[in-house]
Amino acid sequence: MPEGNLLYAQSGGVTAVINATASAVIQAARKRKVRVLAARNGILGALQGDLLDTSGMTASEVKQLAQTPGGAFGSCRLKLKTLEQDRDKYERLLDVFRANDIRWFLYNGGNDSADTALKVSQLAAEFGYPLTCVGVPKTVDNDLAVTDCCPGFGSAAKYTAVSVRECALDVAAMAETSTKVFVYEAMGRHAGWLAAAAGLAGADKDDAPHLILFPERVFDEADFLARVEAVVKRVGYCVVVASEGIRTADGRFVADAGGGKDSFGHTQLGGVASHLAGRVKDVLGHKVHWALPDYLQRSARHLASKTDLEHAMAVGRAAVECALAGQNAVMPVIVRDADTPYRWHVDIAPLAQIANREKTLPKGYIRKDGYGITAAARRYLQPLISGEAYPSYASDGLPNYASPGLHARRKRG
Repeated sequence: MPEGNLLYAQSGGVTAVINATASAVIQAARKRKVRVLAARNGILGALQGDLLDTSGMTASEVKQLAQTPGGAFGSCRLKLKTLEQDRDKYERLLDVFRANDIRWFLYNGGNDSADTALKVSQLAAEFGYPLTCVGVPKTVDNDLAVTDCCPGFGSAAKYTAVSVRECALDVAAMAETSTKVFVYEAMGRHAGWLAAAAGLAGADKDDAPHLILFPERVFDEADFLARVEAVVKRVGYCVVVASEGIRTADGRFVADAGGGKDSFGHTQLGGVASHLAGRVKDVLGHKVHWALPDYLQRSARHLASKTDLEHAMAVGRAAVECALAGQNAVMPVIVRDADTPYRWHVDIAPLAQIANREKTLPKGYIRKDGYGITAAARRYLQPLISGEAYPSYASDGLPNYASPGLHARRKRG
């Protein structure tokens, strides 16, 4: 039996399948006779020594965790700065790790989390503490470097494509006497992957979504409104999908909510759909409806992609194997072997190649007119939303989501 404990923590916005990764981590570690502790509310719990012992979870609870959205152990938006700027916090982490005999640290998150795991590994090496740090990929934004895709994205993409197709049918039915324009807002600060996924909802020129607004393209209001009007005249109605991160030519977010910042130091976004709807109504005079799915798009476990679920569990298992093999400062990543039929495998990449880097939508994935996706984008996206992974349902008609009985350890360190 390996000596020491493994600490798992979740970070940033949770997804429909991040708990599937957690489930896979716990199952893989148990097979190796390694105790898994979980930090309550991510790195915040680690700093506070607030750790949960997963040993009390039954095998059934661990399995049920894989079909439960949210973050079972709690997450947080707390970005640690450089080793020099936040050295006291990093040293505090090492103190907690020593006190709890933590020898393996798995941090499940995005770009900033990869950076934190990398810096913790560097400080542990400086102090000579035997700690192996492994980043575990997760983000609905799909913007992590190196990996072909990010666990969490496929399910959010499926929700987006399905929702846009369903809403478009509603708008089409009412367009003659009611709504002419519908605007759907997708997550994506700098990368338009989720907005692009909406393009899967239609295949032909006049299928919805008729216009997609990407953060990779400068937003030109006059051109946008002219295109909306042209679609309404041609089709009878217009469905627009807008990424929350679209910007004007001067670099300003269209949805900048007063310039506020979140805990990661990012501009607080939200409201681009309502803004665009207002402009369409005021300038073009059309009746408009808009939707802000917000948390719905990342928590819809009832509509999870089977491919995404398999990715999420595979990286969890691989992370444990990496850690126990002593592969430090790395992250398991998805490698695509073929589009049709879709084939993939898990490889290992250095955190230094992933931390604080951002993968945006390639130019070849955006249609030449800037308002739709290309065939290449479809080939990339389609396999990621394929397959269904429905949760089991209870007699009350609601999903059987887990509420694991977790026990907090006495704080040490």
